[in-house]
Amino acid sequence: MSNFNWLIDGPIVLVYLAGTITCGLLIRRYVRKVDDFLVAGRNVNLYLGIASLAASEFGIATCMGNAELGFKYGLAGVTPGIALALAMFVVGYTGFCIQPLREQKVITLPEFFEKKFGKRVRWACGLVIVLGGLLNMGVFLRQAGDFLSIVCGFDPSYLEVVMTVILAGIALYTILGGMLSILVTDYIQFIVMSTGLIIVILMVIFQFGWTPMLEAAQQNIGPGAFNPFVNPQYGIDRILLDVFLAFAAVLTWQTMISRVLSSKNSRTGRRIYMNTSPFFLVRFVLPAILGMGALYYFGPDFQGKSIFAMPQFLSMVVPVGLIGILVASMLAADMSTNSSYMLAWSSVIYNDIMKPVHKGKWSEKRGLFWNRVLIACIGIFLLLYGLWYPLKGDLWVYLQVTGTIYLSSMSVILIAACYWNKANNWGAFAAIIAGAFIPVSFLVMQEIELTQALTQKIGPYKTGVATYLVAAFAMIAGSLIKNNFKPASS
Repeated sequence: MSNFNWLIDGPIVLVYLAGTITCGLLIRRYVRKVDDFLVAGRNVNLYLGIASLAASEFGIATCMGNAELGFKYGLAGVTPGIALALAMFVVGYTGFCIQPLREQKVITLPEFFEKKFGKRVRWACGLVIVLGGLLNMGVFLRQAGDFLSIVCGFDPSYLEVVMTVILAGIALYTILGGMLSILVTDYIQFIVMSTGLIIVILMVIFQFGWTPMLEAAQQNIGPGAFNPFVNPQYGIDRILLDVFLAFAAVLTWQTMISRVLSSKNSRTGRRIYMNTSPFFLVRFVLPAILGMGALYYFGPDFQGKSIFAMPQFLSMVVPVGLIGILVASMLAADMSTNSSYMLAWSSVIYNDIMKPVHKGKWSEKRGLFWNRVLIACIGIFLLLYGLWYPLKGDLWVYLQVTGTIYLSSMSVILIAACYWNKANNWGAFAAIIAGAFIPVSFLVMQEIELTQALTQKIGPYKTGVATYLVAAFAMIAGSLIKNNFKPASS
């Protein structure tokens, strides 16, 4: 039974939603060109960039996935957050790849790759990025619907309605205002999200006690609750995948890199990364605490999927009034994430799949029209995919596998494009094929009864690590083969 009260908590959520959507819609008047829509005219300053990047990478699906890690692995579950924070700081401090990328004034990664490898590589990269990005985002709406259904006490039969309403609100201001609307609403949502989440976590700690929660994790999980290296369920292969994915995401994940590309200059982009890096640890720690609270409250014999332990826990322990603020903060987080992701993938479709076809001859008005159509189409896909795809295993594992479809090859290609003179289009194509084939095959084999046992035996972690290594080898081998067959000047 949920503590959510529609007479008290309902108005809190509705006022927030109405205010945020109104702010997003008011910004549309400033959108005159495609650059305004996709990269905010490249005029994002440090503080707006920090708030926007932090807000856009923390949605309901992320919160549920990270809380599930806390429920199953304790504090060891924050290992991906440690890797991401370190990767973001190192890349921001050194400017590794992101400085030359920003200085080229491109909108997307494939546009940058065309300068080095040609139009065909740009087009192929665009396809892979969209495939990986949409599959990665495909479960977001369902997770948000599940969370709200549990916390607010909806009848599960209304899940489809809840998902549709969430999508409609997000799509409305994203379609009209693009990156400008996202930046403004992200700023609001960052404040609401941070406030609500911190208040709830402090309440949980004061109500149940930090020490008892740690003792419950120790009792139920063992020493591995605090050290991933001794946790038999975690393992070195999973830690390696966390590290590979962290650096690849920081370098090439479109929703992250778009903040660098939208910044005033490369120095601002680097500072955005450096100053946002602690949040990428916090976004794992805070949900993990809620997951550990759920473990303390329910014990290891929670009746249901572990992904639902955290929302079920919150629905029962957060009091009336505060639970309304919690739901508003979670909606804030989800709106930021979904709007940024929808714009990110639509920008790649427009800039790298459609633009090479129309060769940049479309007017600004026509370009804006097609960007908005693409966002609407992505929204429909997300709704249908979210209803159809049955999530298997950890949510975070699914996000890692689908992200690897493009992170593995794009990170390798970006590093080669920036720092290896011998890199060429043969190597780029080889990396793209290898990086996409392995994780896509794994996802397909998970759904086929005859191969399910094999995928369970191999596991997603070894598959992920192998994908990054094979993509790097393919880039090197393909480039060297072409250099041996053709003159270096060709």
